[in-house]
This record gives sequence, structure tokens and C-alpha cells, in this order.
Amino acid sequence: MVLKALLIDDEQPNLDNLQALLETYCPQVKICATALNAQDATRLLYTHQPDLMFLDIQMPGQNGFDLLRSLPAYHFEVIFVTAYDQYAIQALRFSAIDYLLKPVAIEELQAAVERAHRQHHQKEQNKLLQNLMHFLKADPKLDEPRITLATAKETRFVKTSEIIRCESSNNYTTFYLTGSETLLVCKPIYSYNDLLGACGFIRCHQSHLVNKMYIKSWKKEFGDFLLLTDGSQVPISRRSKEELKRLLRF
Repeated sequence: MVLKALLIDDEQPNLDNLQALLETYCPQVKICATALNAQDATRLLYTHQPDLMFLDIQMPGQNGFDLLRSLPAYHFEVIFVTAYDQYAIQALRFSAIDYLLKPVAIEELQAAVERAHRQHHQKEQNKLLQNLMHFLKADPKLDEPRITLATAKETRFVKTSEIIRCESSNNYTTFYLTGSETLLVCKPIYSYNDLLGACGFIRCHQSHLVNKMYIKSWKKEFGDFLLLTDGSQVPISRRSKEELKRLLRF
């Protein structure tokens, strides 16, 4: 699988250097376009629909973070490439694949591209799995839907009814299952939004997905929390309250 990549940097020599490194050392990447500013990049995004974006942070006008914030949604992977090291925490908030410092080291670039390749492949697999899940749900004669969870030790096939909740930590997601079992998966929680949302799960917080069938109550003391049947308490973000009320029908 070859990833279509868009390169964005306000300095042409940096674009030329990164393009040369990718063409020489990263055969799984095909550069579809380059841009010198966020405005051109936005136009090229809709034209080329890349799988991967290499994004500078400090640029005149809109910076790299502003560009991502301006998009209603994005489904490509992001690798930040910058001369500054103080933006790493912000980069994590955008679920970036990696954060490369200039001058870019070949080994670090190759590792980042490999992670992006795996992540994109997993998303494609999830789309196929989601189609299968819809098919299974549509036919009551078939077994209930399962999802595939790949941990460091094994690949598990888990019924969605066995998942109580999911909690993210950067690019990892912990699945809390019935029977007090947990599974740690090297994927960000947003990867499971659509997949589990179709099976009765609710995104009540940026870091949490919960299975509606395990919600016991909505607690309002010391903030808003969902109390689940396993005794865990999951925070409710302010932006999720109204949508959550609608989904829970109260």
C-alpha cells in the first residue's frame, strides 16, 4: 500500500530536502503535492485527498495547528516537521503520528513513515470490519458483532457486548471488558468512534467511549460523571452533555 503525501513548509529548501529524503528512503510514500502556506494546503487537501501530511508548525499567517483546527474533520495521518521542540505536547493533542525535528534524521523519518503506514492500514481494515459488523447486525441469525483488538501479545476477537468502556492515553486505548479484564491496544480512541458508535457506544468525553448497556446512572455531585455497572466513573465533558442527553433520551 502506497500512501499519498502532502508536504507543507513555508521554506522551499525545506520542502525540497524532505521530498528528496522521502523519494530516496521511503518507497511506501508517493508525494502528491507540496504547499508553502496553509491556504494553499487547504485547497490541495480537497483536490488530492492525501493519506499522510508532513506539516511544518511555524508559518506566516495560519500555523500548522491553525490549519488542522480549521478543518471540519480530517482522516489523514499527520507528521509534524519543525525546527522547534516546544510544541510536542500540542502535537500529541492532534494525535500526530510523530514529531520530527529539523534537520530530519533518516532513521526517524523512516520510523515515522512506517508508523503512519501501519495506522492507515489499520483504518482500512476497520472500514472492512465495520461493513462486516453492519452485515452481522442486519441478520439476527448470525452471531453478534465482534471487533479485532491487536495487543502486544495477541490478536483478540471480542464481542462488542463484552466491552464495558474504552479509555485513551495519547495513541493507546485501554479496553475494559466484562470479568475485570483489560486490553491495551496501540491505536488512538478516535479510530473506534464509528466502529463502536454503530453498536451502542457513546463518546462522553474526549478520552472515553462507553457502552450504553453498562450505564447505571448519571452522577452530578462534584461534576458530571457516568456511573457504570462495574463501579467505574467516567467523566462527561461539557461539549458532550446535550448530545449525551439526546442519546440517553432524557
